[in-house]
Amino acid sequence: MPDNKTGSPGLVRRLWRWFWGPTARFGWGAILIVGGIGGILFWGGFNWAMELSNKPEFCMSCHEMADNVGKEWMASTHYSNPSGVRATCADCHVPKEWLPKVIRKIHATGELYGHFTGKIDTREKFVAHRAEMAERVWASMKASDSRECRNCHSEHAMNFEEQSQRSREKMVPGIEEGKTCIECHHGIAHRLPPRDD
Repeated sequence: MPDNKTGSPGLVRRLWRWFWGPTARFGWGAILIVGGIGGILFWGGFNWAMELSNKPEFCMSCHEMADNVGKEWMASTHYSNPSGVRATCADCHVPKEWLPKVIRKIHATGELYGHFTGKIDTREKFVAHRAEMAERVWASMKASDSRECRNCHSEHAMNFEEQSQRSREKMVPGIEEGKTCIECHHGIAHRLPPRDD
């Protein structure tokens, strides 16, 4: 008997059976529904974990961060300032765009090596490797044209007339020369490491 909607015999019934019964135990529909729910849960969990690892509490859970650069950050203008705007670890060190964020998180897992092997587990070891770590961060920031700085600081929104004369004398030519933020602004949230220049 032809199917009323399609005109072909049992096409809808055959598709229905195929969708729900490709095997004795599970139909394609069940597999797709369970797979879809599983995918949504995985994706949600993955993004939740990425956002959780962006919180300062997560960063400060390693004593290397809490005892060294964390204390410096808390004494900086990025932590406390007249406007009440706080830049967290992730604001400066993690891109907001999804793919660059994932790439940064993958690099961060490599940085955990220093934590788990004890390479930087004391103040003395941390200070000994500090210049190397800072140079790596600065190079990354320069390569991205200080992308994370620009998430908060826009040269187009800067009122140079409100800046001090010294700042204005440095900022305007720097912008005209196409310099990126990190080329001039080392040591904003953390102390400068000793360097052999």
